[in-house]
Parts: sequence; structure tokens; C-alpha cells
Amino acid sequence: MENTSTTSDAPAPADAPVRPAVPSRRTAGQWLWSAVVAAAVLVTGVVAGILGPLLAIACDSCQDGVRGPMRFGGEFALVWAAVPVVTLGSVIGTFLPRGGARVGGYGIGILVFLVAMMQLVGRYTT
Repeated sequence: MENTSTTSDAPAPADAPVRPAVPSRRTAGQWLWSAVVAAAVLVTGVVAGILGPLLAIACDSCQDGVRGPMRFGGEFALVWAAVPVVTLGSVIGTFLPRGGARVGGYGIGILVFLVAMMQLVGRYTT
């Protein structure tokens, strides 16, 4: 009787990557690094959520040093909603099994972008 199987009985080449059947568990160092990235995201989120709007309404030429926040309309409402969502999503995403630090880095980048946009809106709103 003939062997009709399609699998090869030849051994795998020596340079072929060996992949474990079950992904390896995280080490204590990896968990610590994820915690450090999550803490950095939280600190950036607090700065973006508290100091960002305050710096955006600051005014050197105003009598009391602060522009009225009502002149900005809904721009800050979007930021006040976006900053907590981005922060929470990034902190949760940091602890994903694959690509957690990348998610934390993207979250920090988005938060810095939101602060920059707040500053631009605050500077050029008349």
C-alpha cells in the first residue's frame, strides 16, 4: 500500500525558527516594565487633563491672567472627554499580552498631541 500523506517526513531545516506551542508567561521584569509604562501614561493623563486646559486659558495681557473659558466653546469639552478615555484605554492596553508597551507609547503620544492642540486653540482663539 502506498503512503499518500502530504506531510513530509524530513526534519525541519536547522535555521527554521522554533515556536513554542504555548506562549511563554511574563516574567517579573516584564510586569514591572508594564507597570512603569502604565504609571507614565497616568501621569501624562493627569498633566493633560489638569494642566493642559489651565495653560491654554492663561493670558499674559489679561487683567486677572486668565481668559474666560466660555470663549472656547466646545473645544475643551471634547478634550475633557478624550483625555480620560485615552488614558484609561492606554493603561488597560498596556497590560495586553502582546504589544502592551506599544499601546502605552501610542497613548502618551495621543495625550501629548491633545495638550498641543489645547495650547493652539487657547493661543489663537480670539
